[in-house]
Formats: sequence, C-alpha cells, structure tokens
Amino acid sequence: MSKGTVVLAYSGGLDTSCILVWLKEQGYDVITFLANIGQDEDFEAAKKKAESLGAKKVFIEDLRSEFVENFIWPAVQANAVYEDRYLLGTAVARPCIGSRQVEIARREGAQFVSHGATGKGNDQIRFELTCYALYPEVEIIAPWRIPEFYNRFRGRKDLMEYAQKHGIPVPVTPRAPWSMDANLMHISYESGILENPKSHAPADLYQMTKNPEDSPNTPDVLEIEFRNGVPVKVTNEKEGKSKDSPLEIFSYLNEIGGKHGVGRIDIVENRFIGMKSRGIYETPGGTILLKAHLDIETFTMDKEVRRIKQGLGIKFSELVYNGVLIIPSAQSPIPCTFIHIIGSVPLETDY
Repeated sequence: MSKGTVVLAYSGGLDTSCILVWLKEQGYDVITFLANIGQDEDFEAAKKKAESLGAKKVFIEDLRSEFVENFIWPAVQANAVYEDRYLLGTAVARPCIGSRQVEIARREGAQFVSHGATGKGNDQIRFELTCYALYPEVEIIAPWRIPEFYNRFRGRKDLMEYAQKHGIPVPVTPRAPWSMDANLMHISYESGILENPKSHAPADLYQMTKNPEDSPNTPDVLEIEFRNGVPVKVTNEKEGKSKDSPLEIFSYLNEIGGKHGVGRIDIVENRFIGMKSRGIYETPGGTILLKAHLDIETFTMDKEVRRIKQGLGIKFSELVYNGVLIIPSAQSPIPCTFIHIIGSVPLETDY
C-alpha cells in the first residue's frame, strides 16, 4: 500500500534519479518536476528517463519568463549583492522552483515534496522554507538528511552501484572535478578541486563568459531603459538591435556580457549554516544591470535616501541568500512582499 504521493524536484542527474527509485522503494508514488530556468538541459531525455524509472507523472515547466520578471527583476531593483560580491543567482532561483513544486503538489493532492539538496548547503533551507511558506501542512522528505539514506550512499561510487543494480542510466562522460549549477542568471562552480582556495580555476571551467584576454577589443555600446527600477528595453547602438521583453532583455545582456568576459568572480562566502564555501560565479547580464541600475540611482536619489536604500539592499540580500525571502513580483510596490521565517530546519550535525 502506498505511503502517499511525493513531488520530487528532479534534475535528471545521478543523485535525483537514485532518489526517485529509492522513494519508490520506500513505498511512495513519485511525481517528478523539472523546471526550465535557462539551464542547458535535454528536457525530453530527462522526461523519458523519469518515466522509465517509474515516475507516476512527469512535469516539465518553462519558468524562464517568470524567473526573470518575478525573481531577477526585484533583485535588480534592490541592487541585491551578498557579502559585497555575490549576485545571488542560485538563491533567487530556488524559490522560483520551489513555488511551482508546491503548486504541483497541491494540484495533484501530494502530501509530500522532496529534493536532492545535501545537508551541508543553503539550498535545503531555500527549498524547504519556500514549501512551508506556501504549503504549511506539507511534509518534506530530504534524503541527504535521513541516516538510512546517507549511510547507504556515502559517495558517488555507492550511487553508481545502486544505479547499475536498478537499471538507472549512468553518465558515460567523465565528471568534471567540481560541481556546477546553471540557470539563466548565472553558473556557479564549487567543490572538488575548487575547495582549496589556492587552486586557480582551470581555463576550461567557464561556460557563460569568454576569457577577457580573448574578448573583442571593440566595445558594444548598450542603452538600457529603466521604468520603476526595472529594465524595459535594451538597444545595441552599434548594431541597432533592440530587445524589449524581460526574457529577451536578460538573455541578450548575458550574450553581450559573456562575449566581453563580464561577470566573473571567485569568492569565499559564509553559508547560512555556518560553513565557509569557495564559489566561482559567472553572472554577465546581472553584472551589467547592477552597474546600470546604480548609475540610475545616482540621478534619482538624494544622499540620505540612497544611504537608507543601501542598508535595505544589504538586508534584502541576506534574507534572499538565507532562504527566508520569497519574491513574488517585480511590479509590487515593495520588492519584498512575502517573508516567512521558520524557526529552524533540522540538520544532521554529523553530516
């Protein structure tokens, strides 16, 4: 007899594919949900894989426009930067994914949601606070915090053996010696050889941006029009090319910024749970918009208002990074319109 229905945030990768099969072993009916937020992904292949592994239903949702309008634009309005450098590309994406996951869970009558985030990072908190905020009665299954699961799967070797035993297709290409998370706003790289701060990023690591040494010597001149703190049009004055929809604007700024090697940072940040983490990020379009929006504010704010805004922007960024802020709309009178703080998230202290 089924224990109930669980909606799993699914990527199609090794971890969440093993989690799908493991959840079925535990007696759950599994619905998988894969969000398209701009990552380079074969969504049809991921759907077929989930179906072959026994998913009851598979949802693939194109959230790119929603991601830009309802999550990236409020971050632009707030000049959101965590610890002076990180533009929050992963942090703003998780509530976008989590909110649609909850919507599917409610619509399908699922009592549970699940994710593949580990017990050491920020994403577990971002996903779970979003789910609890929008679906308070939901129960969350976090396998990487369940001793039965993480004692069974102590590393990639155990996952690979489990996959081969259960007919889960395994990666045929060698895995990069670091982990990567990509969306429309950025790509982040961490772990593996990057954990040592003395290790420089290999030249072949970057995927969104050209090496500045290889970028054009001739500049692109962009005119960006803002309305209520939100970009509404971008024009390349050299080419005469214009974009005026949110998704097209941001995608084009990524293209131009990437061509010129804009938006690379290499930092050590303080995670919400108390650990330090080295991360390398590419955020070309977001970096261009941050600089342009700061310039707009020099024209529109006096020094006292700007000082207050800077303080609010820092707090806003901390709340987004820590997962306690949900941003439903850039068109709201206040960029932050829903805050839901849960007292604590259970963590395995030895993991």
